[in-house]
Amino acid sequence: MISLWSKDIEEKFFRESFKFASPEQLFYVADDNRYLAYWPKNYKGEKSTLQSRNSLIGQFTEKWTADLLKEIIKGTGLYSVQGAKCDELALSEMSPADVVISKRNSVIQKPEDILVIIEVKMSIVWNWELKNKRNLTCIGDYKTHKGNPGLLRSDSMLKAIGKSINIRVSSPKASTIPIVVIGNTPIAESYFTKVDHLKVAGIVQGFWSVNPMPLDGGKENIKNTLTEGFHRFDNTDELKKYLESILAEERNFFSSMKSKKELGRIIEIANKEKDYERKAEVFLGLLKKEC
Repeated sequence: MISLWSKDIEEKFFRESFKFASPEQLFYVADDNRYLAYWPKNYKGEKSTLQSRNSLIGQFTEKWTADLLKEIIKGTGLYSVQGAKCDELALSEMSPADVVISKRNSVIQKPEDILVIIEVKMSIVWNWELKNKRNLTCIGDYKTHKGNPGLLRSDSMLKAIGKSINIRVSSPKASTIPIVVIGNTPIAESYFTKVDHLKVAGIVQGFWSVNPMPLDGGKENIKNTLTEGFHRFDNTDELKKYLESILAEERNFFSSMKSKKELGRIIEIANKEKDYERKAEVFLGLLKKEC
């Protein structure tokens, strides 16, 4: 049975990482020799920077997301592919897609086979203490430590936005492919309006959190922003429903900078067509032709 992100998943990450990584690669070591996933807010001792955990949690969360989506789309004939590459969409060897949902089960992809591109921005959410180098204890949620995990990090948000824009402008073939950013935390309040604008503009179709309860004890936890630029999923059925809605209908991203006169002329020509879909096709075709 599949489940969304939780403390159990984080504990699984540490247990699996112990097989090939030392405690010092996974935890900060405090002045009193405590092994901590994050510096507690009340910690006054000397601090160091821990970089070695980043690639480990990155690899783990990308595979976990690919496996989660694989279960969600089971029976549809589609595939969840980790590390997909497609040069036409700027998904190169150096910057592949974290995960795609595709018609083809292959790392090397063609634009016409990719149905959704997923960028994964996750990290350890709760604070953990390792005792006797084998006993793990959760000692608080992200409000109790000094780290900004997942989508709460401004650099994670900016990287996700930047990569999405790079894909969007890479090729006209990118215009029909939805892009979703999946994390395991809420977003900072300063990004509430930004993510809604990004969704309305069609650049990113959503920033999604697959962590139903990132805060302990019933603390305030945002469900969604005004126009669903950010949305928190509370169960797999809800995630499946949202994903199905994205897969069900073909959409088109379009952008331009034209005078009102030019836009009016294009609209007038497109409006001569008989049905809505044909009007849209002519409108989009004229926009691309005259850009």
